[in-house]
Amino acid sequence: MARARFLVPRGQENVLVRVGTREVRLTNLQKVFWEALGLTKGDLLQYYADVSDVLLPHLRDRAMVMKRYPHGAAGAFFFMKRAPSPRPDWIATCAIGHESGNVIDFPVIQDLAALLWVVNLGCIDLNQWYARCDDVDRPDYLHFDLDPGVGAGFDRVRETGLLVRDALDGLKMRSVVKTTGSKGLHIYVPIVRGPEQKKVWTFAKALARELAARHPALITAEYRVAKRPPGRVLVDYNQNAWGRTLASVYSVRPRPEASVSAPVTWMEVEQGIRIEDFTVVNVPARVAQLGDLWKPLLAARGRFNLSTFV
Repeated sequence: MARARFLVPRGQENVLVRVGTREVRLTNLQKVFWEALGLTKGDLLQYYADVSDVLLPHLRDRAMVMKRYPHGAAGAFFFMKRAPSPRPDWIATCAIGHESGNVIDFPVIQDLAALLWVVNLGCIDLNQWYARCDDVDRPDYLHFDLDPGVGAGFDRVRETGLLVRDALDGLKMRSVVKTTGSKGLHIYVPIVRGPEQKKVWTFAKALARELAARHPALITAEYRVAKRPPGRVLVDYNQNAWGRTLASVYSVRPRPEASVSAPVTWMEVEQGIRIEDFTVVNVPARVAQLGDLWKPLLAARGRFNLSTFV
């Protein structure tokens, strides 16, 4: 039986809501987060509640880096890694040691109550760790962030995405794709957990550089902005580095159109999707119709064994 839709209360600024057996305090619900669209913080919370069934499996057991926008999408933001205190005792945390010797307790989003609690802190987009908390040094996917440079439109991003897909197909690596919700595409490959983060990064770097060598008029793997040739699409492998994060699947982005980092099919990429096709307004209905297009990223079967390459 499908779970009943959780409704964020309307007409109230601050409210204590019950989510299952837990209580979550939601605040500043009528604060406008997208002025041109008239979308409020309450609307943002409702979006995340509506897509939570497909979103939560991608977030569970992973440390969350919080990017907080207290004044809405057009306002200033700040990053926050450590779970704030005081906090509900049911908010799970993931302790990760850093080279400095500092150990940071990141929050972990395990259920709808935790999701609402984190978004209520002003987190518009969600940025989770690539590896799960039981072994933060061994990711279970690798990815490429396709970022258009100066003079490169989204049509070039789509073209690059298809080339990356074909290269992965040639290696028998099944990939899934989503819009970034900003300017580009994210391509992910589910892998068997085993190689450490540095080895995953090394493989992604080698493939990105090979693609740039094959298609120099379209693709660059140059990470330094000043050295990137104009009109190229960056196949960014460096986001695989330890501690880096990307906006999660189904994540809202602080863009004027309230766009969403939406999973799409490769056929849709071929047919000419646009970033602005997917927003907080229409993505819940798309999810209700199509389900989770990124289920392969969660499945135990079909994962690529990267240990054969690194």
